[in-house]
Amino acid sequence: MTSTDETVAVVVVTYNSEALIADLVASLAPGLAGHRWHLTVADNASADGTIAALKEHAPEATVVEMGRNAGYAAGINAAVAAAGPHTAVLVLNPDVRLGPGCVSKLLTVLRTPGTGIAVPLLRDGDGDLIHTMRREPSVLRILGDAFLGAGRAGRYAALGEVVTDESRYGAESVTDWAEGSTVLISAECWARCAPWDESFFLYSEETDFALRARDAGFAARFTPTAEAVHLEGDSRISPRLWTLLTLNRVRLYRRRHGRLATAAFWTALLLREGSRAAIGKSPSQMAARALLSPSKLRETPGPHTVHPPAS
Repeated sequence: MTSTDETVAVVVVTYNSEALIADLVASLAPGLAGHRWHLTVADNASADGTIAALKEHAPEATVVEMGRNAGYAAGINAAVAAAGPHTAVLVLNPDVRLGPGCVSKLLTVLRTPGTGIAVPLLRDGDGDLIHTMRREPSVLRILGDAFLGAGRAGRYAALGEVVTDESRYGAESVTDWAEGSTVLISAECWARCAPWDESFFLYSEETDFALRARDAGFAARFTPTAEAVHLEGDSRISPRLWTLLTLNRVRLYRRRHGRLATAAFWTALLLREGSRAAIGKSPSQMAARALLSPSKLRETPGPHTVHPPAS
């Protein structure tokens, strides 16, 4: 680890991640070349050989054993709290593989005035571009997704949450938020906007953090010069995970908007999931049932829960 003015706290949350550890760790030194860094892993009570794999492949890492599956945000918060001194926090999923020099390029972007979060260009395991940039959730964007599909709607700022115009991924730009698998956060942004909200458990926690950071004056900035691979999870094929993602979208929107706007957002989501459920998509069938359940939509207070005005 080369001595520079930057020290990066690499934080990873694991859960039954044994098969991913070796390749993740192997990518860290090339990805962080030229900078001091240290690795802290929060393990959410893995039942496989994750801890043993960490001891084998990353013996210098600090491992925080959570003792339960506490969720992604809780793991990030615990890992950062246990990490050594740092000037930036690099949040990584265990299924991310950093490209050579990735973090040096992200740090350059992070020094841009007004920037608190830097994110790279991501590709999947087949080398295909992942559409990682996101716009703030809105009723119109949910409807655009429902009627046009995410791919077509995302080409238009007003109609799509996911930025799908691939020309946008060829140049540096500010984004409302980005998928949370590979995120570099300045120490100042972390100090002012952390912790990540643990009440989300999984999904929407990165959206919440980025939007709160933006509210505090810290932009999220995408750069195509930094690259990484994200093997990606199964939220789109797992009914349980898709349902959690859908419910957390309502919870997040409710925290930032009044009751009428939230009711419209919920209606748009129900329309989208209901239309997909009608053609036999099991994740949407479960999500639609959950949207109709008041108990499942009930708010779990977190450190940044905001109660919006009634209208």
